[in-house]
Parts: sequence; C-alpha cells; structure tokens
Amino acid sequence: MMAMEPVGADDQVLKQAFGCFPSGVAAVCALAGGEPVGMVASSFTSVSLRPPLVSVCMQDTSATWPRLRGLPRLGLSILAEDHEEACLRLASKGGDRFGDVHWEAGPEGGVFLPGASAWLDCSLYAEHPAGDHSIALLKIHRLRSEPGRPPLVFHGSRFRRLMAV
Repeated sequence: MMAMEPVGADDQVLKQAFGCFPSGVAAVCALAGGEPVGMVASSFTSVSLRPPLVSVCMQDTSATWPRLRGLPRLGLSILAEDHEEACLRLASKGGDRFGDVHWEAGPEGGVFLPGASAWLDCSLYAEHPAGDHSIALLKIHRLRSEPGRPPLVFHGSRFRRLMAV
C-alpha cells in the first residue's frame, strides 16, 4: 500500500488534497437594504430533485453569510469561464465587492450575475454545522440555465477552462 500522510497540524496538506478535486464556482448574492451583498463558494453541489435543493458550505468566520442567511431570497449564479474577475472581486475581503461587477436584482431580492451558466432563485431551507463551516441547504424556487456556456472551474488553487474531447 502507498504511504499516506496523517492529517494533523498542517492545514496546507489537507487544502492541497482538497484542491485535487475540480469544482465550479457559485456566487451567492442578494439585496440587503437596497445594496448588493454577496460572496463566492466553490463548495456548491446539487442535493435533491424533490424538493429542489442545492448545498453551499460557508466558513464560520464569514462576515457575509450572516448578512445573507436571513434574507428572503438568495440569487445563486453558477459562474461562467469569463467571470474570473467578478469571482475575484466577490471573494475579496475588503472594498466594494460589486465595483465593476455587473449584476441584476430579481423580483424577490436575489442578485444575479449576467452571463452565468445558470441562475437559481433560492431561499434558505436548512443549515447544519460542519466543523469550521456550515452547510447551507438552499431551496430552488425558479431557475434558468445556459448549458452551452462553459463554467468557471477552480482546481489546484487556479482557475481552469474545460476542454471538450
């Protein structure tokens, strides 16, 4: 059997292993007091068809998730490969995250990024503690998708592009 490293004090070893799995990137955004609030998550996954659910994992240290979790609707945009700059802005820790980021508000208060691969109009269905994160289950109320639009892919701490073979 191959030698394996124990999981211990060095978080970088675990982060490197997690980075071996490519993921898409989703923006979770909404209007709060008339202003857009949002963040990105690469821990997005489909969960259930009935009821229609997706999950997103949020760091317990996030200052943005507490502002979003109580809002009636959340806009979830599956970022497309040309959203790299918008992703970096929304992931930043300071400044105006929506500066130079084009967005549209939905009728219920979710905020969406034009040009995404898919848009999900959601509300918080349930939230579960999970280590240093919370797993947020979001119920989908309405959606739109552009299956031909390539997604933004995050792998090995870098953005990547898919290539059809």
